[in-house]
Amino acid sequence: AQASASPEGAAGPREIVVEEGGSIQAAVNEAKSGDTIIVKPGVYKQSVYIDKPNITLRGLRDGDRWAVLDGETVKNDGIIASGHSTVIDGFYVKGYKGNGIMTQGANNFQILNNHVEGAFYGIFPQYGRNGLVKGNTVTGSEDAGIYVGMSDNIDVLENVAYGNVMGLEFENTRNALMARNHIYGNASGIALTIVPGLPVKDAYSQVIKDNKIEKNNIENFAPSSSIAAGVPSGVGIIVVGPDDITIENNEIAGNDNVGVLVTDLLTFGLSNDPKVDPYSDGIKIMKNTWRDNGDNLSGMLGGMIAAASRSGVEILSMGKDRDSCLLAEDGVDALGVDQWTACDPSMTKATFDTAMIKDGAEEPVYSPEQKGRLTYLAVCTGCHAYDSVLHGPSVESIKALYADNPEGLVQYAANPVRKREDFPEMPAQSYLGDDVLTQIADYILYDLGE
Repeated sequence: AQASASPEGAAGPREIVVEEGGSIQAAVNEAKSGDTIIVKPGVYKQSVYIDKPNITLRGLRDGDRWAVLDGETVKNDGIIASGHSTVIDGFYVKGYKGNGIMTQGANNFQILNNHVEGAFYGIFPQYGRNGLVKGNTVTGSEDAGIYVGMSDNIDVLENVAYGNVMGLEFENTRNALMARNHIYGNASGIALTIVPGLPVKDAYSQVIKDNKIEKNNIENFAPSSSIAAGVPSGVGIIVVGPDDITIENNEIAGNDNVGVLVTDLLTFGLSNDPKVDPYSDGIKIMKNTWRDNGDNLSGMLGGMIAAASRSGVEILSMGKDRDSCLLAEDGVDALGVDQWTACDPSMTKATFDTAMIKDGAEEPVYSPEQKGRLTYLAVCTGCHAYDSVLHGPSVESIKALYADNPEGLVQYAANPVRKREDFPEMPAQSYLGDDVLTQIADYILYDLGE
């Protein structure tokens, strides 16, 4: 890596240039808060971990030549960032088994203008506040192309998602916006969910507007053990559990089973969590453009709609949602909404343009013990729910297996070995280092759930 100082040699932010064939991680290790790392076009068969704040990682592009991060279907993660105010901009990320790009407990992040293909999660901000995901293309994800987990004040804008199990997802997330995205050719287009057994027990205040959501009809190809395997194909937007959702001014077209499906955790077959309200309440479906949804019924969901002697359904409610409303439109066929009221036009979110915090979120510095808990929340809960199967085994089963053996848990987390064929391979967490892994193991075995 080659570093250049700020103008006239003054102390301050630097640009560090990574030439083709160089080490991006070495540049990150060299960088200080405020620095920008410029990566020249070329192929980098590497994983990158950013664990310091205020670093910008930018890939240069020369026509069709990108700065390519290639996991060769062997490496688990492309770019992981736990530092606050990280910017990841302009990379082509492919061939990683776990996450293409992930932030872990980072606030004030930006993930911009990347192309990500062929990961379990394409882009995965987890347990962060005040983030922007904009201008990316994601494809080939075995779960969601863009998966925002347990986060607050997030904007997901102007992305393209195709060929994923789910195009975009908000999971256990509060105060968030999806706008001006193009979501097509996935199994399901947009998923708004609350997953039981996770530390964040609610999800609310989400606005889905000005998106083009079309022809999401491919076969669900999630691993059979994954919670995503239960997501039906042929759905434009699926709402499972969150509250206060506004769906407005979207173009929803050509989704084989239904345009919008509103259901709850119990109907969807998810495990009960006594601290989670399973019902989707306060759903507001305002004026949207609807076309050719529900015209090619298939699968279990299609069979249920057909059993009601219906087709061409734009909106289906099949749970016990409360206080929901629909802005009536001529020619929009809705099923199961008899208890819904008429939305007042004043409920519009037409001028709502960001869920982010004007002055940014706080950027705390953590003690080792706090970092262990935070890393559990930001990393481990991406695959493990407490008492049920999310993607990997439950935390309860891990606690039982490694009771009073934190060293064994550290060794396994650093270099996991697949023990059961019915679970996917777990990603190695060795990049976190033994000190952080020890804090995580102690938190899981001795504090969590007590």
